[in-house]
Amino acid sequence: MMRLHKAAARRAAVLLLGFTALLGGLSGAWAQDIVIGQIGPFSGLPAPDAPQLNQGAKAYFAQLNKAGGINGRKVAFFELDDTYKPDGFVAAFEQAMQRKPVALISPVGSASLQRMFADKLLDKHDVVIMNAVPGAEPFRSPGHPRLFHVRAGDKQQIEKIVNHARTLGIVKLAVLHQDIPMGTGGVKVVADEAARLTGMEIKGYQSVFKPEEQAKAAEEVFKYNPQGVIVIGAPPFSAGGVAALRKAGVTQSVFILADTAPGMLARVAGVDLARGVGISQIYPNPNGRTKTLVREFQLAMQAAYPDVKSYAAFHMEGYLSARILGEGLKRVKGEITSAALAKSLHAMGELDFDGYRIDFSKGNTGSRFVDIAVMDHEGRLRY
Repeated sequence: MMRLHKAAARRAAVLLLGFTALLGGLSGAWAQDIVIGQIGPFSGLPAPDAPQLNQGAKAYFAQLNKAGGINGRKVAFFELDDTYKPDGFVAAFEQAMQRKPVALISPVGSASLQRMFADKLLDKHDVVIMNAVPGAEPFRSPGHPRLFHVRAGDKQQIEKIVNHARTLGIVKLAVLHQDIPMGTGGVKVVADEAARLTGMEIKGYQSVFKPEEQAKAAEEVFKYNPQGVIVIGAPPFSAGGVAALRKAGVTQSVFILADTAPGMLARVAGVDLARGVGISQIYPNPNGRTKTLVREFQLAMQAAYPDVKSYAAFHMEGYLSARILGEGLKRVKGEITSAALAKSLHAMGELDFDGYRIDFSKGNTGSRFVDIAVMDHEGRLRY
C-alpha cells in the first residue's frame, strides 16, 4: 500500500512539473513583443513622408511601451525601405513577413499599393495594414478587409476642394493630373462632384511626371483660362505641377491634395510661386495649441524627438495611425492575431479624439475630416 502511495506521489509530481513547464512556456510566449512594421520610401522619394510617418509612430509606441505596453507586452517596431519602387515594395513586404508582424503602418505610393493589390499580398500573408498613402479611391472601393484607412480619402479631399472652389465663385475648373490611379481616379471624382453641384465646367489635362511634359500640359491649361486648377498626383508631380502652372502664367487659384508637404512644395516651386496655393488637410493642425489631441501628440514628439521643433501633418498621421492601432490591440480578447485585430477595430466603435473622429464600425475608412489651408509668403500653412 505504501509503495502505491509513493508511486502516485511520483506521478503527481511529474504532472505538476509538466504543468508548471507548460505554464512557463505559455507565459514566455504571452510575454513576447507585439511586432509592427512600416514599409516605405526612406530613399527614392524626394520628400520626408516615410521618415515623418516613422517618427510619429515611434513617438506613440515609445509612450505606449513606457506605460506598460499592451497588457504587459511591449511593441517592437521596425521599418524597411522600398526605395519608392513597386518591386522594392514587394521585396520589402516579403522580408517584413519573416518577422511575423501583426500589422504594418502607412505604406506610401500609389504604384506600390497598386502592386500590392495586383500581387494579392494581403491574401498571401496574414497581416493588417493600418492606413495607406495616398487615399486613392481604387484602394478603398472595393479595397481589402485587412486594409484600414485612417485618413479621409482622396475622394473626400477632392469633393471638399470642388465645393470650396464653388463657394469662391469658381465655375470653370481645370484638372492637371498624373497618369497613375490617384490621378485618373481623381479627375473622375472632380467631374462627378461638379456634375452634382451643376453649373461647373471641368476640363482634365493628363501628364506624366517629366518636367517638359508638365510644362506642355501647363501651357494648355493656361490657354483654357480656367478660374481655378486642381493638381492631382504624387507629391513630386503635384509640386512640379504648381511650378509649371505658375511659370506658364496661370495666376488663378491652385489646389493640391494633402500628400504634398508644404516644405516640399516650397522647395520645388519656390516660396513665391507656392504662395496662395490651397492644400487640403486631413488631420488637425499639428502645431496648434487648442486641441487635446494635438497637445498629446506634441508631448509624445517632444519626449521622443526633442530636436524637432516644428511638426508636419505626416508626423501627426504616423502618430495617429499607431495610436489607433494601439487602441485596437488593447481591445483584442485572447490571442493577438491579424483576424482578431481586424475584428477589434470594427467592434471598438467611434473614437473621438477631441473632435477628430475615427469609426470603423461601418467599413474600413475611419475618418472623413478635411480642412483647407493656404501657403503664406513664408512657406507656412495658414488654417
